[in-house]
Amino acid sequence: MNAFEYRNGELHAEDCALNALAEEYGTPLYVYSRTHFEHQYRRLAAALKDADPLLCYSVKGCSTGAILELFRGMGAGLDVVSGGELFRGLRAGFDAEKIVFAGVGKTVDEIRYAIEQGVGFFTVESEPELERIAHVEGELKKSARVAIRVNPDIDPGTHEYTCTGKGDTKFGVDPATARRLSLRAIEHDALRLVGLHTHLGSPLMSVDPYEKALEVIRPLCRELKERGPHFRRLDLGGGLGIPYRPEEEPFDLDRFAKMANAAVGELGLQLVLEPGRFLSGGAGVLLTRVQYVKPHPSKTFLIGDAAMNDLLRPALYDAWHGVNAVRQTGETVCGDLVGPVCETGDFLARDRELPAAEAGDLLAVMNAGAYGYTMASNYNSRPRPAEVLVEGSSARLIRRRETWDDLVRGEE
Repeated sequence: MNAFEYRNGELHAEDCALNALAEEYGTPLYVYSRTHFEHQYRRLAAALKDADPLLCYSVKGCSTGAILELFRGMGAGLDVVSGGELFRGLRAGFDAEKIVFAGVGKTVDEIRYAIEQGVGFFTVESEPELERIAHVEGELKKSARVAIRVNPDIDPGTHEYTCTGKGDTKFGVDPATARRLSLRAIEHDALRLVGLHTHLGSPLMSVDPYEKALEVIRPLCRELKERGPHFRRLDLGGGLGIPYRPEEEPFDLDRFAKMANAAVGELGLQLVLEPGRFLSGGAGVLLTRVQYVKPHPSKTFLIGDAAMNDLLRPALYDAWHGVNAVRQTGETVCGDLVGPVCETGDFLARDRELPAAEAGDLLAVMNAGAYGYTMASNYNSRPRPAEVLVEGSSARLIRRRETWDDLVRGEE
């Protein structure tokens, strides 16, 4: 679905005019569509219903409390990668049993907190981590549930910074080590091996890497199910992509669901999935107001009030986001949409056909609902933007805009 459409020449989020939202809440501004979140979650749940899935929304994608509460209300679990994300999830009312704790660098304090709260299971990324979890649970005299993360050494064909399934990355362990650690967990008095986990990277636009990963881990799943009394889950991670460019084809959810449903059915396991971008990416836009139009012999610079500290993906990954004029225009300019941050890499779009704009005009950076606000910073002492959630014709502020006082709060 597309929650952002033109009506009478003006871009709307559901039934709310983006221009009116910018006037009320200021810019830069993140605007999200509740309907889009709900549509994507229910679509995914319906496609995978035969696998009895535990769908754990990936908090790192978009972590604001109102959005987490929305997913909790639909029955989702959570994928967290820090004690802070776990805190957010518990604060939003999630059942700790439906929270998966991933990440390669869990501290003793984070592990202790997670065990005390009763998280569903830890994704274990290394042998030292397994030892640390066992040690902490020994101190607490509580058992901990774990799933070993298998690195299948598969290139998923995404950006090198977000590729996590190749053997030379920091994530997971090779299949032989995964087998050894899994058997060790089965034999340990206080550890419970509840499954295997793999995550290949993000965004993935093809089902092929998932199929290749399944071929690697399927034999180990069979063995561990026979030997482990608590082994009952197969966690395929996340990474399901969305089309950012107009020419990109959507992720083939039907093919993915057919593969996943068949795999867990054959193995007699429950599917765990940790989608983030697929659920939230298309649900948000970042509004920026043009401050200056700067001509240059080779291009035109549209200088907005949103910058790389508001949306880091283009600068970090050279990621592509569509840019639409809030008031529709057929005229274009060739150039860059940039921000006021003192970095040449401060751009939201570069060397592109952009909507022709003048100072004061509003532009919408599309598909900004995942890894937008969560990666924002206060670089150049810039307050982070506000966030608004739209449902039909109503809109509510779910995070206020930071002030200059917020920038120095906590300093001594």
